[in-house]
Amino acid sequence: MVCSVRGTIERYKKASAASTNAESVSEANTQFYQQESSKLKRQIRDIQNLNRHILGESLSSLSLKELKNLESRLEKGLGRVRSRKHETLLAEEVELQNHNNYLRAKITEHERAQQQQPNMMQGNMCESMSSQQYDRNFFPVNLLDSSNQYPREDHTALQLV
Repeated sequence: MVCSVRGTIERYKKASAASTNAESVSEANTQFYQQESSKLKRQIRDIQNLNRHILGESLSSLSLKELKNLESRLEKGLGRVRSRKHETLLAEEVELQNHNNYLRAKITEHERAQQQQPNMMQGNMCESMSSQQYDRNFFPVNLLDSSNQYPREDHTALQLV
């Protein structure tokens, strides 16, 4: 019976020590998270204040040194913004020039094709007429030679209306 009483006492001591340990770990965790929470709240507040300062608001609380520091940071940031804007404008200008060159080449190609087309038409009119299909009620005017003289007076030229 003495063994069972001692065993019970030992088990009680172990159980109470374990519960005390669990409570101290839980308490330590709670304190840690409270500290982290307050640290993050402080960081959020500082970032919000900095954002307001960058926007030019709430500047009355800043000292001369803080104002100079803010001005320097703003000038550096503005320089980076202007540099990026300049790069973007140059890239767009190059793109527009490339597009312009492409369009000029297309126009030149189209003009050459138009210049070659009349030469081909004059070269062999019969061949070009046979290669094209015409509507029965339509005869292209540019194929008619306006300088044709009709030898007989009973043949009159067609008049297009």
